[in-house]
Amino acid sequence: MLLLGCIKEVSDYELVISLPNGLSGFVPVTQISDAYSKMLSKQVAQGELLEDLNSLLDMYSPGTLVRCIVTSVEKSADGRRSIKLSIDPKKVNKGLNASALASGMLLSGFVSSVEDHGYLIDIGVSGTHAFLPRQKAQNYIKALKRGTDLKIGQNLNCVIVEVKNEGRVVRLSIDRSEVAASLATEQQNWTLSNLLPGLVVKARLQKVAPLGIKVSFLSSFTGIVDFMHMDPEKSMNYSPDQVVKACILSVHPTSKVVRLTLRQAFLRPGGSPNQLSSDRMGAVVEESTVKAFYKQFGAVFELDDGTLAFARLKHLSKTRKSFKPGAFKTGCKHKCRIIDYSLMDEMCIVSLKYKIIQARFLQYQDIHTGDVVQGKVLALKPIGMQVKVTDGIKGLVPSMHLADVILKQPEKKYNIGDEVKCRVLECNPAGKKLILTLKKSLVQSKLPVLSNYEDAKPGLITHGFVVCAREFGCIVKFYNDVKGLVPKNELSLEPVSCPDKVFHEGQVVKVMVLKCEPEQERLLLSFRLSSKPALEDKNECSPKKKQEVKYQIGEMVDVKILKKKGNGLEVSVLEDEGNVIASIPTVHLSDFLANCKLLWHCLQEGDVLPRLMCLSDKGERIILSRKSAVISAVQEEQVVRSFSEIQSGMLLTGYVRNVMPFGVFVEFPFGVTGLAPKVSMSDKFVTDTKDHFVVGQTVIAKVTSIDEEKQRVLLNLKVSECSSGDSAAESFALLNQYFKEMKEIRNLLRRRGEPSIARGLCELVPGKELQLVVQDVKEDGSALFSGSCVTGLTVTATRYHLGDKNIVPGEKTKALVLHVDALTSKVYVSLREELLKQRAKQVCVHGSQRTPSTLPSCST
Repeated sequence: MLLLGCIKEVSDYELVISLPNGLSGFVPVTQISDAYSKMLSKQVAQGELLEDLNSLLDMYSPGTLVRCIVTSVEKSADGRRSIKLSIDPKKVNKGLNASALASGMLLSGFVSSVEDHGYLIDIGVSGTHAFLPRQKAQNYIKALKRGTDLKIGQNLNCVIVEVKNEGRVVRLSIDRSEVAASLATEQQNWTLSNLLPGLVVKARLQKVAPLGIKVSFLSSFTGIVDFMHMDPEKSMNYSPDQVVKACILSVHPTSKVVRLTLRQAFLRPGGSPNQLSSDRMGAVVEESTVKAFYKQFGAVFELDDGTLAFARLKHLSKTRKSFKPGAFKTGCKHKCRIIDYSLMDEMCIVSLKYKIIQARFLQYQDIHTGDVVQGKVLALKPIGMQVKVTDGIKGLVPSMHLADVILKQPEKKYNIGDEVKCRVLECNPAGKKLILTLKKSLVQSKLPVLSNYEDAKPGLITHGFVVCAREFGCIVKFYNDVKGLVPKNELSLEPVSCPDKVFHEGQVVKVMVLKCEPEQERLLLSFRLSSKPALEDKNECSPKKKQEVKYQIGEMVDVKILKKKGNGLEVSVLEDEGNVIASIPTVHLSDFLANCKLLWHCLQEGDVLPRLMCLSDKGERIILSRKSAVISAVQEEQVVRSFSEIQSGMLLTGYVRNVMPFGVFVEFPFGVTGLAPKVSMSDKFVTDTKDHFVVGQTVIAKVTSIDEEKQRVLLNLKVSECSSGDSAAESFALLNQYFKEMKEIRNLLRRRGEPSIARGLCELVPGKELQLVVQDVKEDGSALFSGSCVTGLTVTATRYHLGDKNIVPGEKTKALVLHVDALTSKVYVSLREELLKQRAKQVCVHGSQRTPSTLPSCST
């Protein structure tokens, strides 16, 4: 189908075209012309930019009328139809041949080549060479103000000035006055097979009706002018046999129905339709007056400024059942909102739906950086998640921003159609680009949004996310692509030797602005928030007032240690200037119980701990946790928030709340608890439950049964039942986490300047080979050792780890470190040859429950 359209938007890869009757279509960059497509292919093949290849933005402007042809109509996932168009002259002018060309014809053409004396124009007619002399293009080029030359691929309205050699050679003009005065006549021998939209004709009115006018033109043609395309100033004065100017809007390929317009803007070829003022888009009109109602189409309204608007039938009421035709009699008043503007109809498109009138966002221009928006999941792709905010607004959540942690399998957390709450990272209305984040720490942040360098005042504290961690420090990104550097010395109150081991890409961090140079877009930041001066009125806050701030379970905070207590640490939350006091139980300092005690011993008052999770806000104080496995489970939504969400077969991460003779009580985040009976605690026979589990131990539990009436949950803690699949990968991940924490503890001990024994422990790592001297061989077969590298430490090897060696006191031997207990100053070693040869590339782990708390210990 051939249509006259008007360019509505121009982007790098397509033109958005306004079509008659409020429709829109799209012209891909590959459907401009043959010459332009060849240049695009050449650029792609060469892999570098071509100097004479211009972008669509350089050649096309909104408001330009173009002839186009429908190439396909596709139905999208949300049920909308997408109209694909082409403005390639070979397709638009396919009904023409060389012998049909005549002087005075108005055609579409594209610049295919720039020559010394003019331009070769592609008009899409086989066997015809069209030439445009420079003098016939000068006033058009001056008026366009886009340089001194036409560009290859540029669309032109051309008038045939001269035809030679039976149409094989034609001379053209794009002179504005000649194009505007062109008129299709009977002498040009137009037929139904080659009739083109955009032609201006003299038409005779045959029949005038409320829904439209039937006209005849070019002697033998008939056409229709619908009610939207009557001239608004003359709509009541049309009469049969009246002769008027009309412009062809469309030609149907099979029915041959021709539609025309009588609107003045289309009656001078080369002109542009009237456009809507930008401030009117999205405006709510309190009183619009019904001018006419058409029961099959919709209603025409007069707005408060006198302009006309059209509302489609589906936009007149919430549902078809609730629609009342009597409410749309001429003169009735209604509240509406302008939701679009049809350039081809020179008319606003409005909606009377309450939901649309009240909508916060209608177009990309309504959305601002930092806004929190609700949306629906449209699709999950390798680059991220596509989210539908409204019917006309879609956004992308990059893979890094699907959660506070990087999700390896996002499809397990999100489903198509899920409602999601996002925050706008970046919005570019011109390019219809909307970038969102689902990171809870950013979505829920109450700190100022940093979206431009001018707002980055020294002392400002805000949230950002790490995009790069290197030896020089971290690069942190904010909103609208604003980013800054946290140098190595500002990463922590304590020195950080390897930032990439401590910080990771996508990690949400709280930073303070130290310095900003907006013109150079340079931003210097710090993670050392506690170094900021205390507020003058800090002492005025009463204890009751300090605890008014509430934190949600799962919310991440940074804290400063105030006091060490026997059962944990008392800390203050940095975000609230120390006004909120919280507790960290010792067993929640790590997933590994051995490390919990070590960390409690190493940490001191004044130390800052980043990224702790609110575990409970019941009672007088907030309880925080540093257990990585529990935090990951909450952030990846692998948790239950209430009893009603529990399902049999679920694998949940929690921690031991109590150990009883009959079983183990396990608590999960959000307060749900369950019981693992003695028979379901281990793959081994259990005599004493306390030999297998301790309070605070991190565990993975499988839900076996649910008693809704008694609100009871039974669990299974057997290793054979609690694996999600790849048990080897899980074990190595836990081991890796353990050794990572041990490394942090060793670094902490070094920095503290602990006594020589502690420093010696720091140097002993599993897998290290030692030169030892046998000190004693005990009756049970175990042995004690000494050496210069283990002065003051108890070094022992079990009978199994002596291997086949018959050692005696005073003998020198090589040994491999298996485990270091820093609290008791004990080092466990092995003399077995197979381990010494492999240098501890593998570690054998045995135990009743494969959890973070039991993995580090090795036993025989």
